[in-house]
Amino acid sequence: MTDQIDTLLSEQRRFPPPADFAAAAQAQAAIYAEAARDREAFWARQAGALDWIRPWSQVLDWQPPHARWFVGGQLNVAANCLDRHLPGPRRNKAAIIWEGEPGDRRVLTYWDLAREVNRCANALKSLGVRKGDRVAIYLPLIPEAAVAMLACARIGAVHSVVFGGFSAEALRDRINDAQAVALITADGGYRRGQIVPLKRFADEALAGCPTIRDVIVIRRHPGSGPIQAPADMLEGRDHWWHRLLDTVDAHCPAEPMDAEDLLFILYTSGTTGKPKGIVHTTGGYLTQVASTTKYVFDLREEDVFWCTADIGWVTGHTYITYGPLAVGATEIVFEGIPTFPDAGRFWQTIQK
Repeated sequence: MTDQIDTLLSEQRRFPPPADFAAAAQAQAAIYAEAARDREAFWARQAGALDWIRPWSQVLDWQPPHARWFVGGQLNVAANCLDRHLPGPRRNKAAIIWEGEPGDRRVLTYWDLAREVNRCANALKSLGVRKGDRVAIYLPLIPEAAVAMLACARIGAVHSVVFGGFSAEALRDRINDAQAVALITADGGYRRGQIVPLKRFADEALAGCPTIRDVIVIRRHPGSGPIQAPADMLEGRDHWWHRLLDTVDAHCPAEPMDAEDLLFILYTSGTTGKPKGIVHTTGGYLTQVASTTKYVFDLREEDVFWCTADIGWVTGHTYITYGPLAVGATEIVFEGIPTFPDAGRFWQTIQK
């Protein structure tokens, strides 16, 4: 006898959006028709909305199973997310609104963010990080996480973000597989009202990471009294973020990157086997990110966008760091969990 599942509720009604709302959407049927008619022409038009240092000579070189997008083209992801917004009014609009778990709040304009990214990029260069080097990032959801990613993109270093909830062993395995030369971490981060001692976990991991030369440590509570998660600093290897950035200039030229140069490596969770490093290249990734942010979310520059994913996963990479900034919108960076200190935190954040 076949078991049956009773249908207790079947909703047949449809709730279409108001006609004026639908008519104003950026994604219309004509866009789908354009893509179906000539996909290469469609993606060429999407890529054309970005700033290119050198135009591509071929949209797609498809040699199954390998695809190369925008062959011969050069661009820089950080320049597209920041520099091109600075000459106009976006310069002084909020790029990041950060909501920290203990109630901390910071707002960075596009100008503020660009300066921080440039300083971080110069700090990395001062430590000998060069184009093509791997940089591991092990941080809570604080603005410096996006700054670190964009700084790597600016100088052509390949970032590999490791979820801040992962163990020392998981961090070690990912650092070693990527052969990272530097790690950016923090003394700690908040989760459910508790301090997660990220630096302590990082030190445990680094005992087995021979390729790491330098560690940059962000003080989670700058200027607000004692360090909440005491961090042991190894002389010659470990550097406080704030001290390092104070020594460098706030201007760093954007490195021209080939469209097929690596932007980042992001590892799978490892729940079904050894974590696999997934590589994302510069031109194809940013084109897809900018277009999906625009059309799927109908995001416009006047909008405030909140992706509730963690930056340690690809959704967070795409729709916390790169997508909203690529289209000149304002993004929310949210530390902690939605139910702490109570289940109303999400709605309180939205209301703000």
